Formats: sequence, C-alpha cells, structure tokens
Amino acid sequence: MRSPWAKLQGVERVVLYPPPGPVVAELRVPGSKSATNRALLLAGFAKGPSTLKGILKSDDAYWATEALKTLGIGVRVEGETAYVEGGGPKRQEAEVFVGSAGTLARFLTAMLAFTPGRWTLKASPQMQRRPIAPLLDALKTLGVGVTYLEEEGRFPFVLEGREVPGGEVRISGATSSQFVSALLLAGALAEGSLFVRVEGGIVQPDYVRITARMMEGFGARVREEKEGFRIQPTGYRGREVELEADASSAAYFFALAAASGGRVRVLNLGSDTLQPDLGFVDVLARMGAEVDKTKTATEVKGPKKLKGGFRQSLLLMSDQTPTLAALAAFADAPIEIREVAHVRHHETDRIAVMAGELGKAGIRVEEFPDGLRVHPGTPKPVLLDSHDDHRVAMSLSLLSLAAPGLSIRDPGAVSKTFPDYFDRLAELGFRVGVYTQGS
Repeated sequence: MRSPWAKLQGVERVVLYPPPGPVVAELRVPGSKSATNRALLLAGFAKGPSTLKGILKSDDAYWATEALKTLGIGVRVEGETAYVEGGGPKRQEAEVFVGSAGTLARFLTAMLAFTPGRWTLKASPQMQRRPIAPLLDALKTLGVGVTYLEEEGRFPFVLEGREVPGGEVRISGATSSQFVSALLLAGALAEGSLFVRVEGGIVQPDYVRITARMMEGFGARVREEKEGFRIQPTGYRGREVELEADASSAAYFFALAAASGGRVRVLNLGSDTLQPDLGFVDVLARMGAEVDKTKTATEVKGPKKLKGGFRQSLLLMSDQTPTLAALAAFADAPIEIREVAHVRHHETDRIAVMAGELGKAGIRVEEFPDGLRVHPGTPKPVLLDSHDDHRVAMSLSLLSLAAPGLSIRDPGAVSKTFPDYFDRLAELGFRVGVYTQGS
C-alpha cells in the first residue's frame, strides 16, 4: 500500500540499463527505517516535545505520523525533520491505520495496550497476512482485552488498553524480534517494573538492543538479564535527536560496487552503528571485496570476480537475504544462505519469491525451508516482479548489471523504505526507463 510520500505512483514497471563501467560513487543514504519508526513512537508518547532530524520519509514513516495524529498527538514534518509535540494519546478511543508497516503495527499495538482507552487497529491487506497473535496473546496475560474483527490472530482488532501494573510477561523471540521490542517499548509506560521473559531465543537480537538504546535516549531504564529484559516505569521524556543512516539501504550500493568491480563509499554510516546489516560488508569481504570501515564511513571495492563456494548464515541480518541471493549469481561458485526461515513471514515469502524470480531470469536456485542455494549464471533481461516487497525490488535491480534491459514490475514497492532508490541508480549512471500502465 502506497502513502502520499511514495514516488513512482501509477508506474507499472521500470527498465534498467547499467552504466558502461564499474559503479564508482561517494554518497549518503537516507535515515534508518528502524530508528525513524522507533523515534516517532517514543516522541509521541514522551512528556514534552521532540525534534527528530534525519528521518526517513517513507511509507512506513508516513503511516506512523498519521497514526500519531489520529491519536491527537501533534506532528509536523519539514523536509527530513519531524517535530512531535508528545504527551501520548489525547483521546480515549480511536481507529488507527498502520498500513503495511510491521514495526509500527507491533510497537504501537503494545504501547496502546498499556494506555487506557479503546483502540481499533486496522492494517493493509499485506500486513493482515503477517503474524501478530504471539504479541496479542502476551498482552492478554497482562489483562489487556483483545477482540478480533475478522480472522483470529490477524488485523483488524480492538484493544481495550489499561494501566498495566507491571509484573512479568512471556514472549517468544523466535518468530520476530519486533514482538520483544514492542513489549520493551510498552514496558516503560507500565505502573511498575515489567520483566519481559524471552523464550526460544531472539531471531535478531541486535534490533532489540537498538530498541533499548533508543528507549534510554528518551529517558527509560532497560536492563538486559539472563532470561530477558527488565524495564522500569519511567515513561519517556521528549528530546532532540539526529537519526543515523540506514544500513539496510546502504547494502544495495555496496553490492553494486562488489558486483561491478567498482568502489562505493557511504559517508554517513560506519562502525559506530548497532545496525546488524552493516555486517553485510563482511560477507562481501568473504566474496573477495575490499572493505574499509571508520566510525562514520564505510567503503567497499569490488574484485574482478566475486567468490562463492560457501555457506552463509544471515540470521542476524536476514533483510539481506534477497540481496545476497541476487548477488550470488555473479559469483564463481554457488552460495548457500541459511537460518532465515523467518523471512518467509515478511512482506512476502522472501525465500520462495527470490527463488522464483531468479529462476525466471535463468539463474538456478535450490530452495530449503530455511534458505536457498544460488548457482552462478548470467541473468536474462526479462520482466521480474517485486511482489510489492521493497527488498525484493531493490535486490532484483542488481541483476541489471549483467542483464541490460531487465524490467521490474511494481517498482513503487521501494517507497516502503527508500522512495528515491531508482533516482539514486540514475545518479550512478544507470538508465532507468519508467513505464505507466498502458505505455
């Protein structure tokens, strides 16, 4: 589902022609989606105003700002800065739409559950297919009322929010780290200390640590313990914050450098970040790329030919599953990606979708329950489908380096996290043909 901030509205497909030589660039990538969505909600529920600089103006952020406004919380966006008045919901009843934003959907659900009122939460058809039941089941154990309006365990539903006294709540972190983060964010709104007991491990623990760090920046107290997290009932305080760049978005440019034998330096992302997706450059180093990281910048130089012939767990940076799957076609031997079964429950079943789309392009792929093995090959310039998944769309664009004229259907999916992605490709020397329906 597209927001008014989306680009490529009404565009059916793009056709990509790569630059004549290696991709060489120094650039800055947009703000972090993870940081933007967390910061907007923290600012909305904080006491006092906040100024958020460097937000990512994407579909997800738009739905977050609109959700806050629906709750009566003032938000003004000027350029890449958001001014949030804070104070929490000004109403005791509201119907809130979360679009297709997974972080917003999970985080806001938990925070509203800890806020007295009657809250109706609705989502896009895509978000309705994604899991929410584990979080709602955990909230029920704290006395929160949940009434499903359609399918059990799915959006839409009604929450009867309440003042939660604290105590203990259990949640599995094996399906999504967002469930754990949601309870942490809500925990600071409780009346007493809340212990979030995590069962089954956390599929992406770094994102939970990002949540805890941002909560602390807004005045919360979070302590990681052996079996979970303890959150004190501090509430939040408004603040001014500058958000860091998005490591997930930077990965596509690093991949372009690696595959083309070029050089890309991202000037606003370095080793200081907690974002696990910056670890993708270490995978590129394993493939023969040269990597140089400072605290604030990262550079990747591609080899003459990428190396394969290895197995790679992407458990800690699973958003890069489509990226590595596409890049593996350029290697000199197969690459096997494992421990990413949970990405079958993201915007799409990313394992099945990437296997299918790479297959259309003539790349041989073997699919496993928790990953896939991609064999080297020369992709064909065929029409591929984004399946309305931003990461699939951006990953498939990498194939155009070896397949001039490659087309991608529904390229506007990138508006979820990187609305001007194809404009950035044009700045790097790609020729980007844009076709609307019937053209």
